[in-house]
Amino acid sequence: MSYQKSSRWALWASSALVVAGLVAACGGGDPVEATPTSMTLERIGAYEGGVLGAAEITAFDAGTARLFVVNGANGTVDVLDLRDPKAPRLIGTINVSSLGAGVNSVAVHDGLVALAIEASPKTNPGVVAFYSAADLRQLEVITVGAQPDMVTFTPDGRYLLVANEGEPNSYGQADSVDPEGSISIITVNRGGKSTVATADFKAFNGKEAELRAQGVRIYGPGASAAQDLEPEYITVNESSTTAYVTLQENNAVAVVDIASAKVLSIRPLGFKNHSMAGMGLDASDEDGGTNTNSGTPAIKIAAYPVKGLYLPDAIATYTVNGEVYLVTANEGDARADWPGFNEETRVRAHCDKGLDPTVFTDAANLILDSNLGRLRITSTPNGGSAGKNAAGQCNELYSFGARSFSIWNSSFTRVFDSGDQFEQRTQALANVKFNASHDNDTLDGRSASKGPEPEGVVLGKIGAKTFAFIGLERVGGVMVYDITNPVSPSFVTYFNARTGATGDRGPEGLIFVPAAKSPNGKPLLILGHEVSGTTSVLQLNLSY
Repeated sequence: MSYQKSSRWALWASSALVVAGLVAACGGGDPVEATPTSMTLERIGAYEGGVLGAAEITAFDAGTARLFVVNGANGTVDVLDLRDPKAPRLIGTINVSSLGAGVNSVAVHDGLVALAIEASPKTNPGVVAFYSAADLRQLEVITVGAQPDMVTFTPDGRYLLVANEGEPNSYGQADSVDPEGSISIITVNRGGKSTVATADFKAFNGKEAELRAQGVRIYGPGASAAQDLEPEYITVNESSTTAYVTLQENNAVAVVDIASAKVLSIRPLGFKNHSMAGMGLDASDEDGGTNTNSGTPAIKIAAYPVKGLYLPDAIATYTVNGEVYLVTANEGDARADWPGFNEETRVRAHCDKGLDPTVFTDAANLILDSNLGRLRITSTPNGGSAGKNAAGQCNELYSFGARSFSIWNSSFTRVFDSGDQFEQRTQALANVKFNASHDNDTLDGRSASKGPEPEGVVLGKIGAKTFAFIGLERVGGVMVYDITNPVSPSFVTYFNARTGATGDRGPEGLIFVPAAKSPNGKPLLILGHEVSGTTSVLQLNLSY
């Protein structure tokens, strides 16, 4: 064999080995998705619901290219044709008036649509209704717990999980009803009769003091643990065996074994120390002055001796090197919406005897409105405690939400928090004033009240990278982080399509559509905006 032929043979053999390796690595020839080096978001299409609440939670069915959008204004579900993502088109409506008061959530798995429908009154058991994505036929109706607030399928599609929040209608009133929170686990039987089991919290009744000592907030007046624990949002591990459920007002997460429908544990999340460098916040809408109660709005992100309760809304999960990690959007929420109890107050009003000078440096000035006086805090940190010393002076301050997203390992140790990055990155926006709310364009409007308020989070895997998309409910827009390394995420981009008090406002639900399931072959991010009533389609433009 000549040297030239030998070289050609060696080159061919080497190439063949590379190809064989690629084929083996991707399971018999499936294409390997490339890993991007950068990303930008582009709003390529939208459906204008036109009124407050017209777009909340969304779900996408790839088989029919249909998008299902909870329309809170009408208590229905809008069905959009998304074959052309640049021009979503309304093609149908699912009306549930015969089943309950309205739809709270929607989920889709391989052509099966599930709706969480609240009863009237909300304290009665709700239902889940299944529909065909292709022709919108109602297939089955199953009774679940009170106020089903969120539904999600397990990755394998075998189960549908329902977070039954079980909020009270009031406390201490003649007609007060406080239903128990629970998680309904529906074993899906396509074409047959599905069955339902309930993971409840009855086993924790009588253990309220123990839970409080661990850091779980049990504080509704007269409520047992089962009544006080309020499931908000569910995520499921990749093997479809374990669910993680945020108990938002309780500042905790429930771990649920799906097969046995049993709550295995309740894990408290603790608090964020806002006095640490990089963990600060803008605490006042009157901080444009020095030690005064008559300041003006200004941007002042600083470290303060305040403890932030995470109180997460949405939660997502992913696996790295065999370990499960949880990603939380630390929105914050207060029990302030019904008669008989309101925990929300402001520092200066709550601490009418002042701040404890042994705890707070410069206590006399710190309590003023230009510093911490305007900050909204809880009057009930945990178990009835008001956070005051014997003289009535406040010795601890707990604010609502952490104004961040966090990553937790399977032991519920926090391995990452975005700190004050959301407020730092939104302070120089040209299209909206800093910490404006979703219904105005007022500078500093939300500084004393949870800031940008991260509410939704969804994860997307592209190539070898995992990205977190976090919706900011108040100032709007989506923060994107590369969380491939859970202990060292990196900021990727931020997109905000509002203009002052117009445009996309109040992002509520987010879904990620990978390129392989996308109508246009590009990865998409779809947002339902509660305040503007718009459903927007963002395209992920990737560089390699």
